[in-house]
Amino acid sequence: MLFSYNWTQKYFKEKLPTPEKLSEGIIFHSFEIEGMEKLPPLSSSDSSPQAVEQDTIFDVDILPNRAHDCLSYYGFAKEIAVIFGLEIKPEMRLEIDSPKDSPLGQRTVLWGGSDSSLVIQNESEICRRYLGRIVKNIKVGPSPDWLRVSLESIRQKSINNIVDATNYVMYDLGNPIHAFDLNKLDSPKIIIRQANKGEKLTTLDKKDVELDESILIIADEAEPLAIAGVKGGDKAEIDDSTKNIIIEVANFDPVAVRKTAKKLNIFTDSSKRFENEISPELAGVVMDRISNLILEVAGGDLEDPVESYKDESYKEKRKINFSGDYVRKLLGLKITDKEIEKILNRYEYTFSHQSDWWEVEVPMLRLDITGHQDMVEEIGRMYGYNKITPELPKIAFNQKDDLVWKQMIEARNILVNMGYKEVMNYTFVEKGEVEIMAGASDKSFLRTNLSDGVKKSYELNLKNLPLLGDDEIKIFEIGNVFKKDSEEINVCWMDKKEIQEMSLEYFIEEKVEFLREKVLPLESPRQGLEEQKDFNYFRPWSVFPFITRDIAVWTPASAEGYGEASPMEQLVKIYKEFGTELLVCEPKLFDKFTKPASPNTSQGGPAKSEGEEAKTSYAFRLVFQSTDRTLTDDEINGIMGHIEEKVSSLGWVVR
Repeated sequence: MLFSYNWTQKYFKEKLPTPEKLSEGIIFHSFEIEGMEKLPPLSSSDSSPQAVEQDTIFDVDILPNRAHDCLSYYGFAKEIAVIFGLEIKPEMRLEIDSPKDSPLGQRTVLWGGSDSSLVIQNESEICRRYLGRIVKNIKVGPSPDWLRVSLESIRQKSINNIVDATNYVMYDLGNPIHAFDLNKLDSPKIIIRQANKGEKLTTLDKKDVELDESILIIADEAEPLAIAGVKGGDKAEIDDSTKNIIIEVANFDPVAVRKTAKKLNIFTDSSKRFENEISPELAGVVMDRISNLILEVAGGDLEDPVESYKDESYKEKRKINFSGDYVRKLLGLKITDKEIEKILNRYEYTFSHQSDWWEVEVPMLRLDITGHQDMVEEIGRMYGYNKITPELPKIAFNQKDDLVWKQMIEARNILVNMGYKEVMNYTFVEKGEVEIMAGASDKSFLRTNLSDGVKKSYELNLKNLPLLGDDEIKIFEIGNVFKKDSEEINVCWMDKKEIQEMSLEYFIEEKVEFLREKVLPLESPRQGLEEQKDFNYFRPWSVFPFITRDIAVWTPASAEGYGEASPMEQLVKIYKEFGTELLVCEPKLFDKFTKPASPNTSQGGPAKSEGEEAKTSYAFRLVFQSTDRTLTDDEINGIMGHIEEKVSSLGWVVR
């Protein structure tokens, strides 16, 4: 929301801190300031100092948990008062926030005029409170400069004195207001009801909207006048000929307003405030404030307000209890009771304090405070989170491995070292003993074994064997299986010879000792890791796709002159060295052939010079994969470029 420095100043006798200091205090204690703009002095016809003084506009990010009270200048001013230790002018306070023994608290909120001819018929629980008031003999015209300048400073267009007054009070106090031209209604009767299917309404911005039974409307006895909490209609629009009006100050259910705004794709300042919830208790003082302002800017004669209050639970006082130790523990600082009391006094909370126990009465408008944790947040942010020294908690870690987890790791290590690779299959299958409530037609049961899934994985991997860089498929799975009355963890492994499945417990008790002796004769598969460099321990597989590259190289057919390593062995060494850690499989030779020497002949005659020497082609498949990202062609092309440079430096040719 945009806030004007000059408008905010109206709440205080003392001069506010500079815009820069004001911004800093708000950021550190309340809200983020997304922008700050200095405006040049605006022209004025009545020479009002407020109209010509230079202004600064703050773009403040009011989060949803404080939108119910701080999407208003009053809520914004109260935050500033607490942060900087200032005092709001008594005449600018709201009655519901004042102590009942003060003169302000004793004022009648709905001060009256003559008896009212207005009738309010509230047919919906969605409308929690509805206040209506007739004002007769008003004069519609341009707004005074102070009102026009205030609205224009926050980028609101001035329309006329009545509409501007309703907008001003909405931004000032946070409760939307609407005004209807009384003479354009069929009768002085307001009906709050659900729309009928097919009913239509033309909004103030001349858009035709089709309504249905899910949408709450404000209507007269003939047709809709407004979409409740969202947008007014043009039937009872205020214009220059308007003489008599009905002022509407209402409170609507936040969820219903949000649903209506989304359904109709109409989002307004009004719907934004209602969907974040406003206390119905605010409506009374807002009616008081708008009535005064209309008399000031447009004159007129007031009738008594008429009210429908459906949900009076908001009148009940709420109290929060907490201890000082709880505040200190949650904030992680040594804040004293005196400092807590100082903060509560600056908020003007009514509270009692006995020993280490606090009881605070929650203000009517603070709907965000529902428990003791909210009071801790309130105290913490005003104390200053920047004053809290970060300190890691001291925790005694007594590490203890879960037995089942240890057994699964042990089983994995043994099977991986035997050359098996782990697969993971769906728990949901087409047939089983335990049916799930909702699932795909072919996955509506929990599996009763691992073997079925492992067999399918084996067949699929067998088809892709050329891409995997392996000579054979050896896979295993460890996972849960579900019988009608039980659940257990099984181990299943498969190769070209056999498939076996058993419980994890049986595997550990009966099979591990034999397999361990066969593979790694140690007391524990974790023993002597440093010495057992060639032992393959389980590592999680990568979830990212792999990339394959095929490379064929011409080398001399004879290995003479190349030392102990043959050309093929040298190629493997080069691929491993330059393939980096991304080369995840052993280079796989998939093609080899030798081209014999060819003599240089001329027209079938005898050779005149030495011909081309015999050479051998070795074709390898390289598989690249990362454990933390999807590889790109550019990465792999760079690696292959280095490999080709090295091969070429030996005088060999990449085909």
